[in-house]
Amino acid sequence: MSVWESVRIAFSSIRAHKMRSLLTMLGIIIGVGSVIVVVAIGQGGEEMLKSQLTGPGNTIEVMYQPSEEEIQSNPNIFLEPPFTQEDIRLLQSIPEVEQVVTASSEFGNVRFREETLEASITGVNEAYFNLNELNVEDGRAFTSADFLGGRRVALVGASVEEELFGEDKAVGEIIRIGVQPVEIVGVLEKPTGVFALGANEVYVPWNTWRTIYGKSDISQVTLQAKDAESLQIAGEKAADLLNRAHQTEDSYQVFNMEALAEGIGQITGIMTAIIGSIAGISLLVGGIGVMNIMLVSVTERTREIGIRMAVGATRGQVMFQFLVESMTLTLIGGTIGILLGWGAASLVSLFAGWPSLVSWYVVVGAVLFSMLIGVIFGLLPANKASRLDPIESLRYE
Repeated sequence: MSVWESVRIAFSSIRAHKMRSLLTMLGIIIGVGSVIVVVAIGQGGEEMLKSQLTGPGNTIEVMYQPSEEEIQSNPNIFLEPPFTQEDIRLLQSIPEVEQVVTASSEFGNVRFREETLEASITGVNEAYFNLNELNVEDGRAFTSADFLGGRRVALVGASVEEELFGEDKAVGEIIRIGVQPVEIVGVLEKPTGVFALGANEVYVPWNTWRTIYGKSDISQVTLQAKDAESLQIAGEKAADLLNRAHQTEDSYQVFNMEALAEGIGQITGIMTAIIGSIAGISLLVGGIGVMNIMLVSVTERTREIGIRMAVGATRGQVMFQFLVESMTLTLIGGTIGILLGWGAASLVSLFAGWPSLVSWYVVVGAVLFSMLIGVIFGLLPANKASRLDPIESLRYE
């Protein structure tokens, strides 16, 4: 008996008992689907978390953390700007640094006519927009002339437009930050996803921010290296330059967000594996269901087995036939489970706003594992069928 003949007989047996076969496959469907969903959601969430932490890539944060001796000698040290324009020029001189991203933030009142809103006012340089994805939904983004000339223009978040202008458009309107008038030239896209907080944000060119607040504080500095290999060297040089310039020991440090993301990725990977393993238990339950139904099938087809063995079928052929039927059941159930799991993972990612990462190796692994379940739990029924005595089988009613 050929393999294809065994497969044909297996499908005939499944069609003959449709409801029983469907209920048998249900455990496999649920098990495979659950594993696909859990792994896809885990990997998608990990990717989203890492992208939120690291940004576009090859970036390191420069931080200022004064020592206890510095704090004791100057209690007002935290009121002083941690970075100066000279610091930025030093960092830009590092060969491994592609660009230096700076930002300065203050919480303040934004007014439009009689409406007042508290928002985060952030002054940024041109490199900030080159590195960060701030998509403009309405109006335009900042131009080089805006940064160089310190024009009084602003980009506002969608929440600022909603609260200050209601149904009206914000582009072209004049708002006041403190006492300074600023024209809104663009409205940013509304953030989506699980990490979207909908904060009230206003961005202005850094020179404009300096005019509004009358100070040159730079509170946040990010370095983008030319490539991943230069990341560590750029960070070491940056910390060394700043500490020597300010005559400090290790007050200026660099923090590699990608390293943090990798560590978090390992944790989420372990959690995904644990939860996925728990979901995989349902596959074992489904395998037991396959074994039970195949044992019933052997009992029901005892006379058929006797006839086959009487006309020359060997024990190996009978055993192979029932193994094929068991594998067919689990393979069909696994395929349906993959399709349902893929669809469910896509729906979850759509509503959560993160990518659905259904990896090909997870799909292949799910198929192979479901077939392995069919082999393992089909061995006992197949072995029982192959050991039946032909004469006794022919007498079975």
